Amino acid sequence: MRLQGKTVIVTGAARGVGRACALAFSREGADLALLDVCGDIEGVPYPLGTASQLAHTAELCRREGAAVLTAQADIRDRAALRSAVDRTCERFGRVDVLLNNAGIVAPSGKPAHEVGEEEWQVMLDINLSGAWRMTSIVGPLLLAQRSGSVINVASTAGLVGYRNFAGYAASKHGLIGLTKATALDYAPLKVRVNALCPGSIRDDSRAEGRMLGEIARALDLPVSESEETFVQSQPMNALIEPEDVAGAALWLASDESVQVTGSVLTVDGGFTAR
Repeated sequence: MRLQGKTVIVTGAARGVGRACALAFSREGADLALLDVCGDIEGVPYPLGTASQLAHTAELCRREGAAVLTAQADIRDRAALRSAVDRTCERFGRVDVLLNNAGIVAPSGKPAHEVGEEEWQVMLDINLSGAWRMTSIVGPLLLAQRSGSVINVASTAGLVGYRNFAGYAASKHGLIGLTKATALDYAPLKVRVNALCPGSIRDDSRAEGRMLGEIARALDLPVSESEETFVQSQPMNALIEPEDVAGAALWLASDESVQVTGSVLTVDGGFTAR
């Protein structure tokens, strides 16, 4: 029960990595505030998490013994985020861990000079500025109690470039920069800030993830062949499972990583080691 007595906020919790992490946290004793947009966003060319998916994540966590609060909040809406954090503090009395997981992978699939102004803006506003907004709201709470962990879910696209994914790569590179700078800001008060960089994550039906399929669509690849296509570039000949990322997030959330801050932890099967 490595997170017994701790309260964790997870953004993008309706499905995918967010759901897997929420479940991992609940099994280790955490209470949870689960946030998701619960609806589509103009300019994002695929369906995002839904209210029913968020409710399902919450129910799965409750079955593990966690107390759970849910909130519908667009990561671009500071007022909605602050309201969700205020409700979390009223319910649980404190916040110990923030997992900035909310993110999008498209609009993508075109060279940098063809990316439109609105396409560029929505990508950065969600993937990069969203994490900054949440940190700017939760950070003061962690600093006041002189403890806590912020975990930013970046990507291997935060470490290397990908053709036709300029906006996504820029947002994830920026998230790593935000991680390192904030880690130095918060280190004197014992608040840790780290980044996770997953590789190609399998679209597990239990987690209802769909990012790999959306990457395939952006590249005009058959979605039915996406796993077979992407596994060919994996040194360990396997895609990353959502639970693999959740295990790393759990370690960063726990006191086992108490001296780890400003770090970038890859969960990519060796992809970026080449």
